[in-house]
Amino acid sequence: MMSTRPTLSAMTVPASIDATGTSASSSSSSGLLDWALLVLPGLIWGTSFLFIAEGLDALAPDGVTFSRFLIGFLTLALVPGARRPVLARDRAGVFWLGVLWLAFPMSMFPHAEQHVSSALTGMLNGAIPLIAAGVAALVAWRMPSQAVMGGLLVGVAGAVLMAMPGLGAGGNSARGVLMIMAALVSYGVAINLARPLQQRNGALPVVWRALGVALILTAPLGAPALFAAQWSARSLLAILALGCLGTAVANAIMAVAAGRLGPTRASATTFLIPVVALVLGVIVRGERVALMAVGGGALCLAGAWLIRRGTMQRAQ
Repeated sequence: MMSTRPTLSAMTVPASIDATGTSASSSSSSGLLDWALLVLPGLIWGTSFLFIAEGLDALAPDGVTFSRFLIGFLTLALVPGARRPVLARDRAGVFWLGVLWLAFPMSMFPHAEQHVSSALTGMLNGAIPLIAAGVAALVAWRMPSQAVMGGLLVGVAGAVLMAMPGLGAGGNSARGVLMIMAALVSYGVAINLARPLQQRNGALPVVWRALGVALILTAPLGAPALFAAQWSARSLLAILALGCLGTAVANAIMAVAAGRLGPTRASATTFLIPVVALVLGVIVRGERVALMAVGGGALCLAGAWLIRRGTMQRAQ
């Protein structure tokens, strides 16, 4: 075990301090980095639901999940920084991160997409900032600010509107929506768990080990599904992109964002997921989404923006 704790120096922009504080160029670079940390995971994850839908044409749901973990784990294994040790006291936290951030929620999405569209699945992910903010308030045992509370109320209304068409349809559609909501609650807890782990150990070692945990947990059902796969070039490319980008790269960036910006602000990246997932689902797969769900997605985006603005105001 290393005698000193890993830092974020390799993954953040160093600041040059002058007599007045932070220099203009350093401040500008830091601001650009913050925006990149917020935007990139949302863009990548927005495409992931399309990749899952394409992958299901070749694999059973558990096979899709296992494949993305396998590819993601091997991708990060190529990065030397990912193999740095983590503190012994954080190993249990990394295990639970593998369960709550990876194994459980990412197993739910392929099963859900057998019953609901990739567009709706992605749109419902816009509720993650609401859940993350609620969990953060419970952990701190402190009520959110009025601005954040307003964003929560707006976002919850949007989430209800998005879920109503699927729940109202009953049967498999309702089951798919409930699977997605269970996954989102798991994400909301995990993003708060990720912040202290990342701050003490760095993003890549934590994410890589959590992927290893998820890989082991999903292997019993997922590995056999690989032998029954019926691959096409399209489905193979989708699974490769899902593993490399949606599982390895995006999760590493998100872990950095949670440590640098805080769990509530970092989770605001998900405001992009509904937009990207909706556009790709409609254009690429010809999916149809109820107008009520689209309106709910817009409210969720507004709620996420209000939450982010409220947390930034409190930080100032």
